[in-house]
Amino acid sequence: MIVMKFGGTSVGSKERFEQVYGLIERARQRSAPPLVVVSAMSGVTNALIESANLAVRRDLEGALNQIEMVRNKHIDAVKGLLSKEKADLLLADLNGHLAELESVLRGINYLGELSKRSIDAVSSVGELLSSRVLAEYATARGMQVTWLDARKLVITDDNFGKANPDWKEIEKRAAQIAELSKKGSTVITQGFIGSTADGVTTTLGRGGSDYSASILGVAAGAKCIEIWTDVDGMMTADPRIVKNALPISEASFQEASELAYFGAKVLHPLTIKPAVEKDIPVKVLNTMRPESEGTLIQSKPSAVFGKDGKARSVCAIASKKNITALFISSPRMLMAHGFLAKVFNVFDKNKTPIDLIATSEVSVSLTVDSTENLEAIREDLKELGELQVLHNTAIVTVVGRQFRERSGIAGEVFSALKDVNILVISGGASEINLSFLVMAEDSDRAVQQLHAHFFDD
Repeated sequence: MIVMKFGGTSVGSKERFEQVYGLIERARQRSAPPLVVVSAMSGVTNALIESANLAVRRDLEGALNQIEMVRNKHIDAVKGLLSKEKADLLLADLNGHLAELESVLRGINYLGELSKRSIDAVSSVGELLSSRVLAEYATARGMQVTWLDARKLVITDDNFGKANPDWKEIEKRAAQIAELSKKGSTVITQGFIGSTADGVTTTLGRGGSDYSASILGVAAGAKCIEIWTDVDGMMTADPRIVKNALPISEASFQEASELAYFGAKVLHPLTIKPAVEKDIPVKVLNTMRPESEGTLIQSKPSAVFGKDGKARSVCAIASKKNITALFISSPRMLMAHGFLAKVFNVFDKNKTPIDLIATSEVSVSLTVDSTENLEAIREDLKELGELQVLHNTAIVTVVGRQFRERSGIAGEVFSALKDVNILVISGGASEINLSFLVMAEDSDRAVQQLHAHFFDD
């Protein structure tokens, strides 16, 4: 059994649902029926979150207008896919979900309060709607289908907005997926959402549908996890920044994880982790161009060769914007132990992860991509020394293979960037990653120059 995860653009319209059905049917002909994990239709999750924000600002009319837009988007798809009788039955069911959602929004509006728990309740509806549409359409076409509510499968803690899976419970519940596949049924469920042991709806964070696919694939014993999106796999750079970016045919789990974390939007960073632990290959494919080779992510990828016949040492260039840099300087660091522990404790206390870090005798430079708790972090760090905060920066990352075993990589990188001001350098922590911080306005130029140096043969 394989897992097929379809993103929002893959189920964005009537035509896209038809394409997805064809891909599932083709997969059924090759092997056992797949587990299908579906995102919300494109634009729906944003509309749902906006409805909650409008409701808490006491704009109930605006909130309900967002829900009406979501309703009409699904009506257009359903009426184009099903007969009138079946469409009416499905729309009645979908309207039940939307009626519950309207009640939640009225409660938010009345109280003037929007908690993370409420946001999860609102933003989870899109996946429930899209998965029901796909399941009913596939059934109408004659496919044997079982629709499962992911909230009964993906059990999590109550860290609303970014819930953590309860693996033991998920593995117990996911056993039914493999059994249904053996009996010839295609299981269709939702990405992004789960629930606590008490049945309270949670979400895995934005982009969490990839993570859901990986969690369920591992728990159900899948042999491969396919991530179907709107691009031809992972690329040597963001094609919006580098027009001649090249597709990556194969990448290691570590390379894909680094690229995902440092800006390659094709894949959610957490997706790789469960697959790595079970050595399950992940394929990134294009729904609109299924004939495209895509990217195969596995533990031991094949070498990639340039036109000169030599194996490429660099896999790709990525960038991550909207980064905040913090520079802490303190004479107390000199010859002292425990200073870094105090710095890390500040970020742990404020639940904020660090991206990059570099140290000298009396200073620490680090970056974060979340400013949610920045003011509290500022106050805590001021007790440790002088603090400078720099906004509007970007991390540029060169990802490759066995950098520690190759000489000259750093020299090539900095030679290619001789006209770009580099603020912080982080290298050596990983043998496949060399990262540095630049001002945001320089990041695209840095990526373009690095790509030209390493990939324009």
